[in-house]
Amino acid sequence: MRIFDPHIHMTSRTTDDYTRMAAAGVRAVVEPAFWLGQPRTNPGSFTDYFDSLIGWEPYRAGKFGIRHHAAIALNPKEAGDPRCRPVLGLLPRYLDKDGVVAVGEIGYDSMTAEEDEAFAAQLALAVEHGLPALVHTPHRDKVRGTRRSLDVVAESGIPPGRVLIDHLNEVTVDLVHDSGCWMGFSIYPGTKMSPSRMVEIVRVHGPERILINSAADWGVSDPLLTLETGRAMLAAGHTEDDVDRVLWRNPVEFYGQSGRLDLSDAGDGEPTFEGSSILRGGN
Repeated sequence: MRIFDPHIHMTSRTTDDYTRMAAAGVRAVVEPAFWLGQPRTNPGSFTDYFDSLIGWEPYRAGKFGIRHHAAIALNPKEAGDPRCRPVLGLLPRYLDKDGVVAVGEIGYDSMTAEEDEAFAAQLALAVEHGLPALVHTPHRDKVRGTRRSLDVVAESGIPPGRVLIDHLNEVTVDLVHDSGCWMGFSIYPGTKMSPSRMVEIVRVHGPERILINSAADWGVSDPLLTLETGRAMLAAGHTEDDVDRVLWRNPVEFYGQSGRLDLSDAGDGEPTFEGSSILRGGN
């Protein structure tokens, strides 16, 4: 089973996670820029973070045979902070980088006027730079947030086929399915989706335009839940082709629209990163 995790925050993960992911069949990932948990107080902290996403993290992933790409944006959680707003002016230089395959995560956290402005501005950047957009739907009031996100996308003029609406569930999937946008689902323990629930959504809606991710950030999360979802799909009677489409071909098709997706040698590397305690045999 080959796996492309289209939304995973590897900055929060260890080299041991990379080892497990490579062994499980994860060959490629996209890491969107997000909130690190601690509020950032100046644009310079974002510059350092973005530099890491396009430099250090691809190098680290490559040591395990995993192709790493990034999505760059001012995330919704910090879009309303006046200390962070100047980051919008920094984005164009990063959106021109080869390893950046989307603008994201953008969208809503609290659905404020400031978030409206940042969302619209970054969709405009996606259009300008010819990149797909990864949209984060809010954790609270999700139906209203999803509807509002779709309205902003429609107003922006970006083709719906170049937009991924993420963190969906059973009550929001129909809205996005009917819009023509891609549908993203985070398999995340305790919140968001579980493998069994995801299996049912694929049964009802089919595998078209569906992307499954682990999100895997600094919270209680598991970077192998993509694998578990694929196994659950097979156990429920889905075909191997359906699994391959959802876990590999769909993310390749979506992010391939950037013209920058590089999957050469994906999965061919050996885990040789010296900092991994697993590889050194230590604890």
